Amino acid sequence: MEVNQIIGYILAVFVGITLGLIGSGGSILSVPILVYVLGIEPILATAYSLFIVGTTAFVGGFQKAKQKLVDFKKVVLFGIPTLTAVFITRKLIVPAIPETVFSSNDFVFHKSMLIMVVFALVMIIASLRMIKPIKTEISTDDKPLNYFKIVLNGLFIGLVAGFVGAGGGFLIIPALLFLAKTPMKIAVGTSLFIVATQSLVGFVGDIRPDQVIDWKTLLLFTSCSVIGIFIGNILSKKISGDKLKTGFGWMVLLMGIYIITKELFLK
Repeated sequence: MEVNQIIGYILAVFVGITLGLIGSGGSILSVPILVYVLGIEPILATAYSLFIVGTTAFVGGFQKAKQKLVDFKKVVLFGIPTLTAVFITRKLIVPAIPETVFSSNDFVFHKSMLIMVVFALVMIIASLRMIKPIKTEISTDDKPLNYFKIVLNGLFIGLVAGFVGAGGGFLIIPALLFLAKTPMKIAVGTSLFIVATQSLVGFVGDIRPDQVIDWKTLLLFTSCSVIGIFIGNILSKKISGDKLKTGFGWMVLLMGIYIITKELFLK
């Protein structure tokens, strides 16, 4: 096993730890690790990320379910539009994007560059949400839930998650808090189940006859990530989630800026 592979699998543990600690952020780490450490092509890396994050989030969600911290009605409410959108995105939209998006003089903007730049922008948006902690006060009024807004939000989350290979937890949790009036602890557990279902469905939408998947690498990376989520769940009982989320947000911001710089200016 090469040194970069060993480093990649060690970092995979931190993907799971992140999901266990703050309920999101797994794909924010997994895609850069797959691309820049393991050298996997970006489009394939986003597919791998969906499997890795989906499997890890399912294990974490099952743990939360045993603690009765999952609202399965809201899993279905958000899950149907998100998994529909992510499947269509991976099956139809991503394959339809041309390999060369545009070219000008000596600059060629490839499909893989588009994926990574959009992913970096998502990272930056996510980092700003993490740096500025979400207020967890939930409205106690008796107004009915706005199902139309919830469905639209779910479709948007699925589109973003499917395009960049992200779980979308950083978008799902605020939606659960403010649109579905869900307490924070239950929102984290519910989010893990939604992330798991939409990510794994997105991965299935990615499977094509011409798609070559290195199952050995994928399953080993996923196993390391699953180990990480058990560690993360233990640490979450001892470490302040808000402080970790803020620190992680700054790291993600720097990573997002680095990816944009590397893809657009350091090629």
